[in-house]
Amino acid sequence: MPGPGKARYIARLASTGEDLRRAQALRYRCFIDAARDGLDHDSFDPLCQHILVEEAATGALVCCVRLLPLAGGGQIDDSYSAQFYNLSRLAQFCGPMAEVGRFCVAPQCDDPDIVRTAWGAMTRIVDDKGIELLFGCSSFQGTDAAPYLGVFETLHQRYLAPAQWLPEVKAPQVVRFGAQPAPKAAPNVTGSAMPPLLRSYLLMGGWVSDHAVVDRKMNTLHVFTGLEIRAVPPARARLLRALADQPAGPVT
Repeated sequence: MPGPGKARYIARLASTGEDLRRAQALRYRCFIDAARDGLDHDSFDPLCQHILVEEAATGALVCCVRLLPLAGGGQIDDSYSAQFYNLSRLAQFCGPMAEVGRFCVAPQCDDPDIVRTAWGAMTRIVDDKGIELLFGCSSFQGTDAAPYLGVFETLHQRYLAPAQWLPEVKAPQVVRFGAQPAPKAAPNVTGSAMPPLLRSYLLMGGWVSDHAVVDRKMNTLHVFTGLEIRAVPPARARLLRALADQPAGPVT
């Protein structure tokens, strides 16, 4: 157990090929097959920064996330998300941005401090690089929309992207929000069916596309998610910066 004032988890950037392979192995367990060994890798990995969250006492990898920095909206077609969404409106975004991808926590770990540590590391990078927009795909497990219709109604009613940034349909198979009957009472953002990453974005002022993409390769439904840094509520921004100030490995 960590001593008083000592963090249980530390965040650092992957710096070796072995670091990256460990992240890819965790991603495989989380996104592909928890029962088998393998590596989840793609052509975006060499372009990204990879944040590792490790247990301080053991060095065990408990979380990873990758960031793809972009100078501005003119580069957004180079992002992973652009494979699935028409992001032509966001091409007009002028400030620096970063795509957040492959955010996952080891299946046996449910300590909320793990995700908080990851967000603290991302906050340091956001502040150091002057990033003005975070974006990415937030995933729902499985490709059957039925269990998520209430959540999709919540997103449709309360969290759609501003019109000037709203992604358009590009993927061949999507679930359009509002197109199917949904429960009369849409669930709260904190409901159990809301994926934790998406919940984090929304509580910070994030927004989503008006449809979910059916991704059979990853066995998920995912929604495009954006967060303009200036929209983060001041109290939550202070909390994130407090997390970012905790001792950790280098993440800049």
